Amino acid sequence: MVSTRSTKRRSRSPATAPGPQPPTKKPARTRKKPGDRPLRSFNNVKIVLLDIEGTICPISWVKETLFPYALNALPDVLATKWDDEKFKTYRDGFPESARSSPGLFEEHVKDLTARDVKVAYLKDLQGYLWEDGYRSHAYSTPVYIDVLAWMDGLALSSATTDAQNTAVAIAIYSSGSTFAQKLLFQHIKDPAKPEDPTAVFDRRDIITAWFDTTNAGPKNESSSYTKIASELQRKPEEILFLSDNVKEVRAAIGAKFHAVVVDRPGNAPLSDADREEFQVVESFEQLDLR
Repeated sequence: MVSTRSTKRRSRSPATAPGPQPPTKKPARTRKKPGDRPLRSFNNVKIVLLDIEGTICPISWVKETLFPYALNALPDVLATKWDDEKFKTYRDGFPESARSSPGLFEEHVKDLTARDVKVAYLKDLQGYLWEDGYRSHAYSTPVYIDVLAWMDGLALSSATTDAQNTAVAIAIYSSGSTFAQKLLFQHIKDPAKPEDPTAVFDRRDIITAWFDTTNAGPKNESSSYTKIASELQRKPEEILFLSDNVKEVRAAIGAKFHAVVVDRPGNAPLSDADREEFQVVESFEQLDLR
């Protein structure tokens, strides 16, 4: 009998080559427990110069509470105080094209805020708008617990007669106006009473100097830090600068300051190169000032 099975060999499909594999995700960096974090030691530091946002309080609080409050308060201020003498000092700092009408002014403020442009005239206006929110207890400053403890420790150590010559002072350098800085320190939230909006305390007394981009200059330029050292009448190597921003820290180091990057939850992530280039702390508990 003749077989009815085909004599043709069945061709086999070639093995499918593996496609491109997705890049392997680097595991999220585990934050160390306080006791496991290395100390960062500094000798002969006389002044600690502090950034604010992302260093002593959360960036999220500034962006999610302060910025929206200013934008929400602005329309009423423009409707009722456009020609008010006090408001005009802030209004007239804006470009002429923006202050030609309340509507254009508001649009310009919204645009600058959305892009987080750190221009002095916007920062001055924000301080003006935030004042009412602080005074009405709409919000208060959530300073990190480790910062509060650190500031209390410095204040206590400098109160003794023996420590007068070795006491470490605190100064502030922020893109926010000096007026806004003082409001922030005047209305610090009491962590022991988180549910009470009126439970605040004033720590302006422990700050010896206030600097912003108007009286010091841009924070990314070394010349600004040189100017601050001159104003404080201190050698650059006697000043320690703390900030979450690597560009600011690099500029401070360029002026021969000691400088440290502060790595808080919610801050811009640091690259491996950043961690190689700079000293980094996650808490003020890691600071050892001798």
